[in-house]
Amino acid sequence: MSATQMITQTAAPKVHHVGQPTWRATRPKEPIPQFLIDEAKVQTKQSFDAKRHLNYEPPSKIFTMEEIGLQGQGISPVAVTAPFQLFTEEAIKQMRAEIFSQDVLDNCLYMSEFVKCTVRGMGSARAPFTCGAWNSPEVLAKVSEVAGIDLVPAMDYEIAAINISVNDQTIPIFNAPKSDEDEFPAFAWHRDSYPFVCVTMLSDCVGMTGGETALKTAWGEIMKVRGLAMGTAVVMQGRYIEHQALKAVGGHERISMVTSFRAKSPHVKDDCVLTGVRPISNLSELYSQYTQYRLEVLEERLRDRLKKEQRREFAKRSFNIADVRTFLSEQKEFIESIIEELIE
Repeated sequence: MSATQMITQTAAPKVHHVGQPTWRATRPKEPIPQFLIDEAKVQTKQSFDAKRHLNYEPPSKIFTMEEIGLQGQGISPVAVTAPFQLFTEEAIKQMRAEIFSQDVLDNCLYMSEFVKCTVRGMGSARAPFTCGAWNSPEVLAKVSEVAGIDLVPAMDYEIAAINISVNDQTIPIFNAPKSDEDEFPAFAWHRDSYPFVCVTMLSDCVGMTGGETALKTAWGEIMKVRGLAMGTAVVMQGRYIEHQALKAVGGHERISMVTSFRAKSPHVKDDCVLTGVRPISNLSELYSQYTQYRLEVLEERLRDRLKKEQRREFAKRSFNIADVRTFLSEQKEFIESIIEELIE
């Protein structure tokens, strides 16, 4: 796909969050229970090996954007998958060991009105297994397969966000009146900051009920995707779909890993925003990686356009003023969107 063929469909929906905006990260008020730290310890740390740690089974169902009335929106025809097996139990144990390591707990714990306790920005130094998993060609191939488009992690900082709930302590962003459809919400209705997410369950869900993901269709109906089991995942185009997580009941913990993805091709439209992640991030790291990947996308688009112009000139075709102006206007809007996200 050439740079002038970038998707220019309906403008991406705004990402709103209820309550006073807070741009600076806040640390959780409550400490992580010691039993989670103790149970997460492993005798031997491993490197990710797809042959050993990947346990992929295709989802039983893939729902399309057309099925929920949102055809033409987003970057893929896929809306959301049914839960599917992705990692082995051994892989989950290695991830949990990194998440509950002292270095991560000291440096990567955050909270906001949206989530009471989350781990973000572990990085490859603190979490080599987890980062190795999500950057592995085998895992990316499976995630891309079910998403209907080639994906890459949005940026290293988004590997990954781990939401930790103990004894139903995860709280909703606001106490809105509950309808029959959104009973027991763990999170308010929202859209994500990035095009796709892969939500992976890191807890043993035996004895746990609920935990479904509820999606709003274009006509206002509520569609529920059943809850996850340990090692299973759901892939969803959450940037373009209003959704919420319903509260899970039972079990002494619920730990889910959310890994955000964007299109691999620089020529696919990029509607990533930082609204939802800014309050739970180290802004220096977040802004640095966001700016770098965006400039890389811009660089690829400009190089592609330069080659196109060189081929046109070599073929002695006339200069297309309207086409070039359209391309440059798109890149101008892209640069302006970067500036808008870099809030001091």
